[in-house]
Amino acid sequence: MPTKVPQVSKVGAIGDIHAEDVRLSAVLRYLADVGVDKVLAVGDIVDGPGDPLRCCRLLEEHQAEVVMGNHDRWLVKDAVRAEAASGATDELRDFLEALPATREYETPAGPLLLCHGLGENDMNRLTPDDYGYAQEANDELQELLATKQYRFVINGHTHCRMVKDFGGVTIINVGTLFGEHEPCFAIIDLENAEVVFYDVDEVSAIREASRFPL
Repeated sequence: MPTKVPQVSKVGAIGDIHAEDVRLSAVLRYLADVGVDKVLAVGDIVDGPGDPLRCCRLLEEHQAEVVMGNHDRWLVKDAVRAEAASGATDELRDFLEALPATREYETPAGPLLLCHGLGENDMNRLTPDDYGYAQEANDELQELLATKQYRFVINGHTHCRMVKDFGGVTIINVGTLFGEHEPCFAIIDLENAEVVFYDVDEVSAIREASRFPL
């Protein structure tokens, strides 16, 4: 029997976390208070200034659905660029190793893909300035457009928030919680066709920053 794809209408979407456990805790409390169908996170839990294990525990406590980022993969594979690898516990490794590369959802406006880069490629980069050849040479993007399997993609990796239509697929990059790169998260309302970004400042205060139609 095929796996049943979860249904969502309104999601809280968290970008690259990079061990920012204090900001993550504030964001998860905020999303619990306002109410969303699911909390989705694009990975890169490790390699940052805070506590990556606490981040994993917070995500688990709030039943967030997470995909694996490239930094998480590097740690699991013992790659030298994973700064957190030397202090990684078995609990942290087990949490990261269990993360899938992608997750799929149904929404009132069409199918949605959650990933880190683009699809299975956690290193794929898409930015608001990608036009023409930059799009044509992006194999994962062209495959995504050709299959017409998804209407929306939620991703991260670049740390650059974005809501942009790429030939019928709207890609929502939800940025990062990393303190040096304009930390933020988003609430995505698929039924009312709106994305709202929220800034998270150095004391974890949250304020609305911008709205985009879908």
